[in-house]
Amino acid sequence: MILYHGSNQIVKEPKLIPQNRFLDFGFGFYTTTNKAQAISFAQKVFNRRKEGTKQVGVYEVDEERLFNECSVLKFDFTDEKWLDFVSENRSGNYNRDNYDVIYGPVANDDVYTTFTLYQSGVLTKEQTLDALKVKKLYNQMVFASEKALSYLKFIGTVPEEEL
Repeated sequence: MILYHGSNQIVKEPKLIPQNRFLDFGFGFYTTTNKAQAISFAQKVFNRRKEGTKQVGVYEVDEERLFNECSVLKFDFTDEKWLDFVSENRSGNYNRDNYDVIYGPVANDDVYTTFTLYQSGVLTKEQTLDALKVKKLYNQMVFASEKALSYLKFIGTVPEEEL
């Protein structure tokens, strides 16, 4: 499986570093199978940090081996379990099981408003899930442990002309 990571620098050796905000799947190194999504994220990181350059790292992972040898939480679609997990992580209230890898849909900018309305109590869980069904959601794979990161192999970067 080929994965991408957007940033403002080349990340040849991914590390787990403390985050200053709460993300969908919690702490970890975020990747996606969608190159366009990673390019978009690289632009956001570059704009936010105002340093470096847009970069998208390309990685390879043996998905079968990773999923067999690590503890994995996988969401196939945006269901109630996914919504609860993302809500708890985004609010900083997740305190259950830890996983090496978390894989599933990303609550990207396209669904941010819907998600915010849910978290503020304007939308019910059912209304939120119905609204998310019509959105095109990409995926994310989060490497949340050193063990998981050991399966990830850096193979290059997306060429500058594609960024």
